[in-house]
Amino acid sequence: MDKIDEIMNKFISELGYKDACEMFVKISSGKKLRSKLLLKIAGESEISLKLCAIIELIHLASLLHDDVIDEANIRRGKPSINALYGSKNSVMLGDILYSKAFFELTKFDPSIAAVVSDAVSKLSIGEMMDVKMAENFNEDEQEYLKMIYYKTAVLIEATAICGAKLAGKDSEKFGIYGKNLGLAFQIVDDILDITQDEKTLGKPALNDFVEGKTTLPYIYLYKSLDEAGKAKLRSLWMKKLDESEISWLKENFAKTSSVSKAINEAKKLGNEAIEAIKEYKNAELEGIIKSMIDREF
Repeated sequence: MDKIDEIMNKFISELGYKDACEMFVKISSGKKLRSKLLLKIAGESEISLKLCAIIELIHLASLLHDDVIDEANIRRGKPSINALYGSKNSVMLGDILYSKAFFELTKFDPSIAAVVSDAVSKLSIGEMMDVKMAENFNEDEQEYLKMIYYKTAVLIEATAICGAKLAGKDSEKFGIYGKNLGLAFQIVDDILDITQDEKTLGKPALNDFVEGKTTLPYIYLYKSLDEAGKAKLRSLWMKKLDESEISWLKENFAKTSSVSKAINEAKKLGNEAIEAIKEYKNAELEGIIKSMIDREF
């Protein structure tokens, strides 16, 4: 992962703008899930490491924009770029990262460039869909799944496809793996927002619902309630919750098994991902899925 950081820093340094370099080094780079995935499929080489750096720049750009949209002051336990330098600078830095990533992408085989650039278009639409969906209480499971596919899964899917192309493997099967990994990853993240405490999450529990995000467990809960319960749930949406309201939510999640149903959906997607690439007998890729879905929630 250090090699990828070096390439990313080199890319930004090549632009010759000190302020951008200064801001870039303050970004929390995270676990590099997409890079780990690509390297486990394609192996380590100069070309695979450069593609990892490009994909990470794109991912970081999307996070910079997300933090501005969400008015988030913390990213991975550290001050966000918009908190340090303001929203305008954060948006422009995101644009710089996108632009540099696309410039470097032009040096790749057109089939690789096409997959990544198409994914970024969908990613941007996904971000807009996420904002739009927070304007109203969403009870449509398919709308939620489409949004998380565009916003979260599509870049992971593209990463897996590109890794397969570089390695001469079946890109369609690895695309299924990547898409399902991304969908399951987001569903699990949404579940943890409900089941974990503030200390574990690094943010208030049930924060998604307070921010207007009706994630899969809430959609399942809504469908399981009677009319009075549905009205009650709608009344709590996008509201700062008191202890009695939090207790009502948790009691009804348990009573309706809505969280368990969402967990089962994540496990189903994960098992389908493993099945798609089983012929390659890649224990590490199977392990990524299993560690995510076979866990305590």
